Amino acid sequence: MSPRPLFALALAAVASLAAQPAGFNYDEAKVPPYTLPDPLVLNDGTRVRDAATWRAKRRPELLELFAREVFGRTPAGRPAAMHWETTSVDRAALGGKAVRKEITVRFTAGKDGPKMHLLVYQPAGAAGAHAPWPAFLGLNYYGNQCVNADPGIAMSAAWMRANADFKIVNHRATEGTRGAHASRWDVETVIARGYATATIYYGDLCEDRGEGLTKSVGALFNTGAVNDRVPDAWGAIGIWAWGLSRALDVLSADPEIDARRVAVHGHSRLGKAALWAGAQDERFALVISNNSGAGGAALNKRIYGETVERINTSFPFWFAKAFRAYNAREAALPVDAHELIALMAPRPVHVASAEDDKWADPRGEFLSAKHAEPVYALFGKKGLGVAEQPPVNQPAFGDGLAYHIRPGPHDIKPQDWGYYLDYADRVMK
Repeated sequence: MSPRPLFALALAAVASLAAQPAGFNYDEAKVPPYTLPDPLVLNDGTRVRDAATWRAKRRPELLELFAREVFGRTPAGRPAAMHWETTSVDRAALGGKAVRKEITVRFTAGKDGPKMHLLVYQPAGAAGAHAPWPAFLGLNYYGNQCVNADPGIAMSAAWMRANADFKIVNHRATEGTRGAHASRWDVETVIARGYATATIYYGDLCEDRGEGLTKSVGALFNTGAVNDRVPDAWGAIGIWAWGLSRALDVLSADPEIDARRVAVHGHSRLGKAALWAGAQDERFALVISNNSGAGGAALNKRIYGETVERINTSFPFWFAKAFRAYNAREAALPVDAHELIALMAPRPVHVASAEDDKWADPRGEFLSAKHAEPVYALFGKKGLGVAEQPPVNQPAFGDGLAYHIRPGPHDIKPQDWGYYLDYADRVMK
């Protein structure tokens, strides 16, 4: 491949800067002094010195703090009436390279209640020498049909954000969404590498707008309206994370999927949901955060790029109302992203950044993984294995933790998938 012309690189850089909102800090020299909470110090001030104490005492304390102050509380377990049915199976999908399954999951006994649609691709063939398959599970932004141009994928009928590029003008999916995010999923590559891939449209669980909290899963659990919720009621990110665990319930019942080897992943706001899902649900074998930024993998206390106040103002329905108490008061926040990552220990976590995505604070994302290392050390894991943030295109595949930064903007690229698959080969195969 020939090098990109210098003028093209310059134009890309200008476009990336233009995409970053003005009035926010993108200067490392202007990051204020900050102190991170120590993940190994219990609420009573005593220090955790072994994995057993971490699991018995500190991990529950941190889960409580994140639930109470950031994401809101998640209902325990799955609904008693939850059930599902496979609506279609094509064992010669993608030109014979894959098996495609579509599953409707209902959260109540009736057909009119809240539901989600799970799409699964797995390598072709019946269960055999290589099955059950390890899998990747994530939420998508524009309906299951957006992850691949396969005409056999059922079109979502749920509400969607308007998008002129995808011809969504009345909040309903059109053929313009089919395969619109195929590059973000790279399904054929994942299948060729010996993994299944599964996805749900996040809007099935909670529409990405304030009204979403009073519909579907939000209504099922009487969440309440955006500003009328109790302070520790969950928001959309909590609901999306809950849906990922319910999808894992379904995959666990599929003899062709290895439920012990399912990686949960997400991009941007859905990366935040993947982290919260992985923190709460220890069944996930690997957790992947792609450009999740503030409220996700980036350290909130660095005050770089998106801030707690900005995210709570722009998206007041994503987090618990209690999180708003830390608007412009990040120093008072009793937890930070390194502790969110540490909640996965000793399970592996892969954090990814993009060089031009200053809004998501790539350095803050790296530092979160780095500062989670003391918890991994309790389990005999060395962590990232690097002292400083690695350069672009030089992933750090450590013992329990991985990090990479690639060139370009806020997105998921096939290059990212290459790194995810390489690390998954190490920790899930």
